[in-house]
Amino acid sequence: MGMTIAEKIIAAHVGADAVHPGEFYFARVDVVMANDITAPLAIEQFERTGAKRVFDPERIILIPDHYVPNKDVQAAEQAKVLREFARRHNLPFYYEVGRACVCHSLVPDEGHCVAGDLMVGADSHTCTNGALGALATGMGSTDVGVAFALGEVWLRVPPSMKFIYRGRPRSRWVGGKDYILATIGRIGVSGAHYAAMEFTGEAIASLPLHGRLTMCNMAIEAGAKCGIIAHDDVTAAFLAGRGRRPSRVYRSDPDASYKAVHEFDVSALEPQVACPHLPSNVRPVGELGGVRIDQAFIGSCTNGRYEDIRLAAEVIAGRKVHRDVRLIVIPSSLRDYRRCIREGIDEVFAEAGGVFSWPTCGPCLGGHMGVLAGGEVCVSTSNRNFAGRMGDIESQVYLANPAVAAASAVLGRIGSPEEL
Repeated sequence: MGMTIAEKIIAAHVGADAVHPGEFYFARVDVVMANDITAPLAIEQFERTGAKRVFDPERIILIPDHYVPNKDVQAAEQAKVLREFARRHNLPFYYEVGRACVCHSLVPDEGHCVAGDLMVGADSHTCTNGALGALATGMGSTDVGVAFALGEVWLRVPPSMKFIYRGRPRSRWVGGKDYILATIGRIGVSGAHYAAMEFTGEAIASLPLHGRLTMCNMAIEAGAKCGIIAHDDVTAAFLAGRGRRPSRVYRSDPDASYKAVHEFDVSALEPQVACPHLPSNVRPVGELGGVRIDQAFIGSCTNGRYEDIRLAAEVIAGRKVHRDVRLIVIPSSLRDYRRCIREGIDEVFAEAGGVFSWPTCGPCLGGHMGVLAGGEVCVSTSNRNFAGRMGDIESQVYLANPAVAAASAVLGRIGSPEEL
């Protein structure tokens, strides 16, 4: 019996010829990441191990991104813990404010994760990096603290599920966000519990990397251990000149075993929207035209890349944000933020009556720069819409792609760019 990509990567990191779902191993990791929310706990656990030094200073990435620039004293103290730990252990990849951005954009942008890697991060959306052909997964701060010391983690081999996407989208307003929302809408928020979601098919082959990052980012919203897309020319082009080590390319064997196989025809998809309060409560945008909004947020590690921001700018150019709506645009990548500035994309949003800001997680988790009041409704390009996720427990969050979020900001209600 053959192996899947995920199984091959794990086998390579445990020194085994083959591994099987359900088996437990201590696995060597290639890179470990934590942020200003999770790293302080991981550092505390590292200290409890009694270790005097980290396993490899160049394989640990610390990124303050959730509450920075610091919104209050507590946030400042959290960031200080990272800074001091990085100094004590001479960590070259501590990214200070001004050099940092949202962690799940920074890691691929700076080439810290490459194809064939086993990456762990103290954040559930670490699975974003599966778009590079890596096995990337989130773990608790205790596991990550031990990984700081040993360079190993204890894990169970996940079963794999295959998701095949056929056809081509019927409009330019449909992309990776819609594919993954449709997927979660079908299987539910626990439909891929602890599984490796392997995305494949002709629609994936033609999907740009930013769309692939979006899909793998939201694998965790289906309960998955990771999302993964095989390395191809798109991956190679992205990693060329930025990967910090050579890629190791793995592909699933033709006779690999899957827990389940799901097929989708993307040519039949219109933009998808996840309604409160679950990412699985998905409906076509055309069914939600009566939902008025108070805020539109375009950004986050899910849809805050340059291509996402540019698409939103194309929708909103020459138009005005509805008088009853706040539009907040925050690129997730520092490189992309600078590119938007150079190309004047920030001015498009400013002239429309929106806010354009430096990269931070901010509104995504209800941290700062866009927290919702009781009863307010937001359409967001982020990944979660649980009750209270972006603010008051009585607020409501709808998840959508950047084009839908931009069109909704103009319309004052959830709507499609085709309506403008």
